[in-house]
Amino acid sequence: MRAILVDDELANLENLQVLLSKNCPDVKVVATANNIDDAFEKINLHRPDLLFLDIQMGKTTGFDLLNQLGDKTFEVIFVTAYDNYGIQAVKFAALDYLLKPVDPDELVAAVSKAENRIANKMSGEQLNFLLNQIKRSEPAVPKIALPQQHEIRYVSVDDIVRCVADNTYTFFHLSSSEKILISKPLKEYSDLLKPQGFVRSHQSHLVNPKFVKSWLKEDGGTLLMNNGDKIPVSKPNREIVKAILGK
Repeated sequence: MRAILVDDELANLENLQVLLSKNCPDVKVVATANNIDDAFEKINLHRPDLLFLDIQMGKTTGFDLLNQLGDKTFEVIFVTAYDNYGIQAVKFAALDYLLKPVDPDELVAAVSKAENRIANKMSGEQLNFLLNQIKRSEPAVPKIALPQQHEIRYVSVDDIVRCVADNTYTFFHLSSSEKILISKPLKEYSDLLKPQGFVRSHQSHLVNPKFVKSWLKEDGGTLLMNNGDKIPVSKPNREIVKAILGK
């Protein structure tokens, strides 16, 4: 894979090059850039397969660069020193990111996933979804990208009734009664959806409170959903769930 690295700090570019050389021999770095104007020219010149992109670069961002580009036929792995700016949007788009200092194992895993997406010709779709979400100036109910083997589903958070753990997989139960199986653990979605009001009622259950019909006192606490499903509430989570539901 031919890659371009974009970061406004020279030390970060050099460090990432060394890590790629040692851990990802199939990745060939064809160019580096330390600002978005230089990056724009080099991307159009070299047409890379993969872009390692810093999010915050002075007064500009990696998103500014992506908005300037036309067809995005490359994969992007975001690299950032902050677990806040833009990262929430990146997570909702199911795109990969690395926190500085970059961990070699996480780098290898991100590159491997990028290779798979390139092989399946899925490049560009999630990037456009991400940029469209960031462009929205008005507060809006976000959508979340749910990557499956042969497609990526984009689902409104308001349509998610609950999420259920199945070992290292997660079932998404939608208001349409559809179930979607995703090959990621529940904890990842719990962290992502808590700011949207979702509550972890149990080790295996993440619930959207808007679909809770009532609190049942049976078994020490059970949630009755609008569709009749009963969701257990574990003892450690009982007070948190009650507080969110206003019980």
